[in-house]
Amino acid sequence: MRGRCGMGQLFPVFLDLEGQACLVVGGGAVARRKVQGLVACGARVTVVSPAVEPGLQRMAQAGEITWRRRGFEDADLEDVTLVFSCTDQEELNERIAYLCKQKRILVNVVDDPPRCSFVVPSVLRRRSLAVAVSTEGKSPLFARVLREHLERLITPAYGEYVDLLGEARERVKAAFPHDIERRRRVFQALLEVDVLPLLEAGRRQEAKERLEACMSSWLD
Repeated sequence: MRGRCGMGQLFPVFLDLEGQACLVVGGGAVARRKVQGLVACGARVTVVSPAVEPGLQRMAQAGEITWRRRGFEDADLEDVTLVFSCTDQEELNERIAYLCKQKRILVNVVDDPPRCSFVVPSVLRRRSLAVAVSTEGKSPLFARVLREHLERLITPAYGEYVDLLGEARERVKAAFPHDIERRRRVFQALLEVDVLPLLEAGRRQEAKERLEACMSSWLD
């Protein structure tokens, strides 16, 4: 059964998988990369495969993931939020995709966009800042090349900047809990403070002081 991926624009979204049950079918290097990404997001990951590569084996031994040392069974999909099918068996991948879509479970069949209900973008992370690049499965390699280009432009200082803005945002929301327009003006003023060059130069304390001075002018 062929999926609908690619028949229209995909809706970009970031999922909160903290504590969610996710399934990865397959035990090779590709499966390991998917597992590591899911674990980093706080998901509860189960791997189904008769054998797994050493990295996955170590994660299972450390209790970071659950490994079911056998082939896929339909019951593996019970109470699962998201599935990656990473096998080299086309019929099995097709079956998993079909079952997931019947059960309305998000599924990604690696390197087979038509069978996916979602595709994985190439992601640049700088702390809380995440920039995702997708070609809707048409050229994952180009998505990676473009992400690597962005890595040179979006330095780790941008992640620090986002964290500082997040701290400031909570204070402003607490100060003006019901005045949305005033909060918007404060947030705009904070963005106009020249902070990034200071963070790029490693002058984090000075950057915080500048943001603090800007907030104080509104909070006093």
